[in-house]
Amino acid sequence: MHKDDRNRIKHFTTLKSKYQATQYQDLLPTSLLYLVLRKVDLGIKLNTLEMKWLREQKLEFICQEQEDKLKDFVQLGVEFSQLKSKYKATPHSVSWQYNPLYFILWKIESGQFLSSEEVDWLSSNGLSQTKAIAQDIQQFIQLKFKYKATQYQDSYPDSPLYQILKKLEIAERLNDFEYKFLIDNKLLETAKCFEQQESEKKNIFAQLIEKYQAKQYSALSLSTPLYPILQKIEAQNNLSESEINWLQQQGLSETITIAQELEKTREFAALKVKYNATRYEDCSPKSHLYKVLKRLELDSKLSEQDLNFMKNRKLTETIAIANQKYSNSLKSKIELGKTLNESEIQWLKNNGYEDIITLFQKQYFIMLKKKYGLIDSTNKLTLEPFYQILLKLEKNERLDPILFFKLVEQDLLSRDGKVALKYYSLEAEFYVQEFQRTGNKWHIPTASSYWRKANKSEQALQLTNLDLNQIKDNTLKSAILVTRGAAFRDIGQLIDTEICAKKAMKYHPLSYQPYTLMGAIAYDKGDYPNGDYWFKEAIQRGAKTEDIDDEIKRVIRNTKDEEKRQTAVAYLLKKDSKRYAWAKAYLKKSQDKG
Repeated sequence: MHKDDRNRIKHFTTLKSKYQATQYQDLLPTSLLYLVLRKVDLGIKLNTLEMKWLREQKLEFICQEQEDKLKDFVQLGVEFSQLKSKYKATPHSVSWQYNPLYFILWKIESGQFLSSEEVDWLSSNGLSQTKAIAQDIQQFIQLKFKYKATQYQDSYPDSPLYQILKKLEIAERLNDFEYKFLIDNKLLETAKCFEQQESEKKNIFAQLIEKYQAKQYSALSLSTPLYPILQKIEAQNNLSESEINWLQQQGLSETITIAQELEKTREFAALKVKYNATRYEDCSPKSHLYKVLKRLELDSKLSEQDLNFMKNRKLTETIAIANQKYSNSLKSKIELGKTLNESEIQWLKNNGYEDIITLFQKQYFIMLKKKYGLIDSTNKLTLEPFYQILLKLEKNERLDPILFFKLVEQDLLSRDGKVALKYYSLEAEFYVQEFQRTGNKWHIPTASSYWRKANKSEQALQLTNLDLNQIKDNTLKSAILVTRGAAFRDIGQLIDTEICAKKAMKYHPLSYQPYTLMGAIAYDKGDYPNGDYWFKEAIQRGAKTEDIDDEIKRVIRNTKDEEKRQTAVAYLLKKDSKRYAWAKAYLKKSQDKG
């Protein structure tokens, strides 16, 4: 007989014995019973023909065995679903028959600890909730052993006992409900652990009251706010404002003083480490170094007194950190678009931070150019002299007039731009101050002229509103009247302008300026022949033809009525097209608009 046949016969004999079918005599491996028993043993459902055949052979009990096995199979699936639901593993949908999850869940259910390999499997399959529950159960079981509560059967984390044991683990006080739960469930030894903790806490509380001078507080219950406050002080943690207020309400000022002193001591120690000042041995917050480091922490610039204090104690590293910290704060200030004051810039110079000064100058130059209307899209304008010019204007300092007019002539500065207006204002203010300082009235027409150039004709009028009878010099009177009349002209009061001009002529008939002003008035009114008459009189008294032409140019440029401008342009070109060739530009503009 072949070896395989012998093994099959042996297996068949075992199955017949297992399923109590020994009365069936056939032992051949080809027997139908052998096929049926093998299927039953493997849990494979029998078909109707096989069931019928068993009944014919009076082996119906095997059918029942098969049904029982199938029921067990189904029950395993039901239990698996229940475990998945209980331990939050429902996202995992793989069949239980070929998956480690069933084994792991059963292990959790039986109260056994998972291996690291099994924990890793849960993590890798996205079962973080299941893993957390397993870990909670493991901790729960350990706590039950530690606090003598093993007779309590439930080990699922939602049990009230688990929360109670966790409280005991961190020595947190149980409430009345939790203590009653222990007594009701006959967990007397666990309750005793709690009582022992309470006794120890009361002893500690008494020691803390003594240590932090809170004896006058009469309520010594552990439920009082004083206990956690003293614990906090003992743990070297800072008190909150509400806790300090509570101590004040209880009259525990000495406790507050101790707590604040300890807080400052801790802060001082931390600051010494942070700023490399640990070689300084004094740890008392009353030390001057504590105040210095506190100021340093607030980004304040250290005073000379503070620096000398540190130098005398050879705290060079602390000084270096302080300087770096302050320089960084100045750099941040620049990057936020803020300006530095003179003392800050001087500090940077004294301490060698030229790079930050350069950064400030570039940023500040951009801001000043924008403020004063300097268009510099190609960065053609250099720090020298333009930055220094703008810096002076910002400080209300006068500019070098030679440099200013040179830049104007080179078209690097506009004659009537914001820089020029500021320049004229500063000049006007200077001459007003000189007049007030010296009493020299010749500064009045000079200052008035600059006020006008600065587009501040009202201030020119205010300055020249004088009683001329108090002035003896007729030439000065004429000069004041001319500049006052020009200011009236600026604001469109031509009648007052003419009055001033004619009075100026009487005081100084040989001066060309009143005549030039009369010519300008005539042109403003559109009376061009009369204007030419007055301009001719001015030239006879010393006015330059170029200056007269410049005045006419200003009239044409400032005329707002386009029709009036074209009339003036036509008059000038007809009069002398070569001399007034510049007027053609205005004529062309009119044609372009048309």
